[in-house]
Amino acid sequence: MTTHITRRNFLGRIGNGVGATASTLAAVKTTSIIGLLSHSRRASAQGFDHRYTKLNALMKAHVQVLGKGEASAVRYAALSQQRPALEAALSELAAVGEQQFQGFDRAQQMAFLINAYNAYTLELILTRYPRLESIKDLGTLLQGPWKPKVYPLLGRRVSLDEIEHEMLRAPGRYDDPRIHFAVNCASIGCPSLREEAYTADRLEAQLEEQTRRFLSDRSRNRVNVSESRLEVSKIFDWYGKDFTRGWRGTQSVQAFCKLYAGAMASTPAERELLASGTARLRFLDYDWRLNDARA
Repeated sequence: MTTHITRRNFLGRIGNGVGATASTLAAVKTTSIIGLLSHSRRASAQGFDHRYTKLNALMKAHVQVLGKGEASAVRYAALSQQRPALEAALSELAAVGEQQFQGFDRAQQMAFLINAYNAYTLELILTRYPRLESIKDLGTLLQGPWKPKVYPLLGRRVSLDEIEHEMLRAPGRYDDPRIHFAVNCASIGCPSLREEAYTADRLEAQLEEQTRRFLSDRSRNRVNVSESRLEVSKIFDWYGKDFTRGWRGTQSVQAFCKLYAGAMASTPAERELLASGTARLRFLDYDWRLNDARA
């Protein structure tokens, strides 16, 4: 998940050195398109797998659930040994053109875009792993790692920011703030990377569980009764407007949190404060360290 300003071996060498040069990014664009589309033509002839069998297998094998699911870590070292399998999963995503995508129903489109964001982020990390401590190490002085348009998707090259902000978050398109708990920016402060691919037939249940998992994490979201305050992730600051558009009747972050009192509140006093809708907001610091299982 990216912030409004900077925010998320076929991609080339994005991570060589402190930042990618213009010539490097140009080379990435060329190699990513040529390499992926050669796989994509074969995949497209067979139809699209809405079960995401290849990606699902990788997620199950390499995403480590922490606690009760409120956080997760990625076994990047092991995943790096399965780059061909990840590239095969990405090739299936790249094979989908705009016209085919428009034929998907709403849930299929959302699952597709969430999976694309998460899978391309994994590949981005692997371009420099283990020589990085944060996804931010992959940016340049002028451009964050979420800006380069190097990812083949829907018949063109897109950036991670475009997938998130211009597709998933576009007002009037899906209008579901829970996507913020599904896309993952490879950081400890981010909502957990789910240990399976998203699928249309289970999307509602998956989004609900991801939201409850994240809000139940007291290190990132908590109710402070003594201060009459909700202390929540910076996500609610960066994307506050997404929680004011009337999803399930909610017009504020406080109202959204009230819907999930069962996850956020541990005592009657906390539930009462949530129910009042009057709690002030405090946004907690975001931890950008890599969500590496070896850390």
